[in-house]
Amino acid sequence: MSETYDAFVGRVRELYTLYSISELLEWDQETQMPPKAAEDRGRQAALLAGLAHDRLTSAELGSLLDALEAEDFSDDHAAGTNVREVRRAFDRAVKLPRALVAEIARTSSVAKANWAQARADSDFARFAPHLQRMLDLKRQVADCVGWDGEPYDALMDEYEPGARSAEVQKVFEQVKAELVPLVAELRDAPRQPDESIRSRSCPVEQQAAFGRRIMEAMGFDFEAGRMDSSTHPFCAGVSPRDVRLTTRYDEHYLPMALFGLMHETGHALYEQGLDAAHAFTPMAQAVSLGIHESQSRLWENQVGRSRAFWEYYFPELQATFPSMADVTLDDWYFAINTVRPSLIRVEADEVTYGLHIMLRFDLERKMLRGELAVADVPEAWNEGMRQLLGLTPPDEAQGCLQDIHWAMGIIGYFPTYALGNLYAAQFFAAARAALPDLDDQLRRGTLLPLREWLREHIHRHGQRYRAGELVEKVTGRPLAPEPFVAYLREKFRPLYGLS
Repeated sequence: MSETYDAFVGRVRELYTLYSISELLEWDQETQMPPKAAEDRGRQAALLAGLAHDRLTSAELGSLLDALEAEDFSDDHAAGTNVREVRRAFDRAVKLPRALVAEIARTSSVAKANWAQARADSDFARFAPHLQRMLDLKRQVADCVGWDGEPYDALMDEYEPGARSAEVQKVFEQVKAELVPLVAELRDAPRQPDESIRSRSCPVEQQAAFGRRIMEAMGFDFEAGRMDSSTHPFCAGVSPRDVRLTTRYDEHYLPMALFGLMHETGHALYEQGLDAAHAFTPMAQAVSLGIHESQSRLWENQVGRSRAFWEYYFPELQATFPSMADVTLDDWYFAINTVRPSLIRVEADEVTYGLHIMLRFDLERKMLRGELAVADVPEAWNEGMRQLLGLTPPDEAQGCLQDIHWAMGIIGYFPTYALGNLYAAQFFAAARAALPDLDDQLRRGTLLPLREWLREHIHRHGQRYRAGELVEKVTGRPLAPEPFVAYLREKFRPLYGLS
């Protein structure tokens, strides 16, 4: 490898190390940091963001990129990927003033603390000024980066490279056309689950222990990661050797922590499955947030809510929680696959989840275009919930304050959740084809072969492929809504007694 490339990688690793420190500080803020430290953490976050921006936009890095683009990396995909992806980040970042980057980091740190208190008090007015400030800053980002269709495209591109609002909207409308009648069909079905099973008393300490055993079976390496609790579950990938995830507990709602852990562990397995030899370079970064979400949704739903999985784990669940002693496997399986419009996105079932995303996608675009005032967000949120899910939130904590994303400044992120569902269905269908005994493996509690398949075909590639290219390479076809819709119909219609 050339001296130029070696110098380039040295600079890139310093840059990504700064990113990892920021990730670690965010984890600390959500899990350990004293509440009064929010303002100080804002200063720290702003300094790190500014330093990272300086390094990314430096003339030296630009010169190295110019020199490297004259070299031939056709025989070294890792080097080619690193140069391509750093160039993409460089071209975007040089358009952003350092002061803007630092201010977003500072605003986010303060906004997150105020969001947490506003959510606890169910008081949107407390959070509104911080959301307004963040929107103003993100509009500046969109204008600096540039956009053709609408400002939202410039922001969404950061999380799902190449995605465009109009195209995403078209896909969402196709999926919505299938979901809405399916929800109605299941609502009126002859069989209905006993939802009370999910609210039986399950002590938090036992929930944590049971969840940890499942994480271990999934292949999470606790010597390269840890599990904690937080207001909003998340996964922080500091490096493939340091991955931290959280969940939240409710003694009278086991699925919150149980499936939350499987979801976040899916993210964590992706992070731990990246090639540590390329740590702190694009080759050890996820290809997109949609692909990342596919890994969490696959483990949470296609695995965690499958009957095969529970044929093995249900006896252990009953032994762990005496309140479940008289529940049958059939009743438990039906209860955890209840399809019922709900207020909270992270607790939504597989069928209605996408409708939550469509609401947020619509509101974000309107706020960014100036068509929806921040003060009107609670009313618009409630109206959207009524139209899409037939529900009206009783308070703002269960409505427009339930997600941390706007406080973090990650506007344009939400669509990746719905895309993740589509990717997950397509990937799992490919895994079934490659592992014909996959269901039998799940029935035996054997989860590592699936993890290894995902690691081989998705995780280890880092950012070598774009999302669309990766999906086609793994599944043999471009991304399409049909596998996801077929999966839902084949699973839920028989479960609810429909032919």
